[in-house]
Amino acid sequence: MISEIIIAILLLSGSFFVLVAAVGVLRLPDLMMKMHASTKAGTLGAGLILVSVGVAFDEISVLTRVIATIIFLLLTAPVAAHLIGRAAYYVGLDLWEGTITDELKNNREDSAATAPSAKVNRKDSDS
Repeated sequence: MISEIIIAILLLSGSFFVLVAAVGVLRLPDLMMKMHASTKAGTLGAGLILVSVGVAFDEISVLTRVIATIIFLLLTAPVAAHLIGRAAYYVGLDLWEGTITDELKNNREDSAATAPSAKVNRKDSDS
């Protein structure tokens, strides 16, 4: 009985964080913010759902897979988001107009000779 309540709480909280990540991807204005939402909330939500699976099945083989998957998510999701964001920044994807600080601006200008010259704009110049 108590394990079923714990499983339900973990599933609901994990689903909530996955939903928050999805809403963040849809509603936030630029790629950097969207990746932040999907990485942080999505990883936490998936981790909670995996923990609920581990509690529900209560077997060593399932628990080791759950732990291995959570460790894999925690190691790879932030690194992948960082590299994708950095690549998008150096290609020239525009930041949100409300961005206050651009700490990589000098690095972007220095690497202009080595980076591709294609500028990615999400806004149409005709409208």
